[in-house]
Amino acid sequence: MTTSHDTDERLIEKGRKLFAQSWRFTHASPSIESLPPMGSLEVAFAGRSNVGKSSLINALTGQNALARTSHTPGRTQELIFFEGPEYAPLRLVDMPGYGYAAAAKTKVASWTELIHQFLLGRTSLARVYVLIDARHGLKEVDQEILKTLDRSAVSYQLILTKADQIKPAELASRIAETEAALAKHPAAFPQVLATSSRSATGMPELRAAITRLLEERGA
Repeated sequence: MTTSHDTDERLIEKGRKLFAQSWRFTHASPSIESLPPMGSLEVAFAGRSNVGKSSLINALTGQNALARTSHTPGRTQELIFFEGPEYAPLRLVDMPGYGYAAAAKTKVASWTELIHQFLLGRTSLARVYVLIDARHGLKEVDQEILKTLDRSAVSYQLILTKADQIKPAELASRIAETEAALAKHPAAFPQVLATSSRSATGMPELRAAITRLLEERGA
C-alpha cells in the first residue's frame, strides 16, 4: 500500500535529482513576437519587483549565478527562459517584475503588458508561481495579476519569499491570511508555500510540486 507520505518522499527525491542537474539560460524575449517556439512544459515565476524571483530560481536549481539578481527593482525587463536536462522537457521562466521599477513609466507599462500577454496566450504554460514578500503580504498590484490569472485558465500558486526574515508566528499568520484571501480566487491553489532562498526553506517542497506537475502532464 502506497501512502501519501511515501508519495511525498518519492516526489521530493525525484525533484532533488531533477534540479541537481545542469540548468542553462536559453532565451530572452523582450516581446511576444520574440518568444521561443512552444513545446516544453513551462513554469513561470511572477512577482513584484525585488520580491526575489531570480534568487528563488537560483536556489531552486542550486546554481547561484543562473538567474541574474539585482538590488535594483525592475532590472529584469524580458521573459528569461531556462532549460534543464534533456529527459525532462521543462522550462523555467523568470518574468519581469511588476509594480514599482526604477525605469520610465512607458518602459514599465510595456513590460507589464508583456506579462499579461504571456499569461493569456501561452498554451505551453503549465503553472505560474506568484511570489509574495512574506514581510509585506498581498498588495493591490498583486491582486491585478491574480485577476489576470483567473481569466487565463493557467493554474497558479502563491509562494511567500524571504520567510526567514520574519518570526515564525508572524509567518504562520501571513500564510493564514494569504490562504484566506485566495478563497476569492477559485483558480488558485489553496495551499501557500513559504520559502527562503537564503536558507533553502521550502525548496524541496517546491521541487516536488513541479515534479508532480510534470508527472500529471505526462512529461
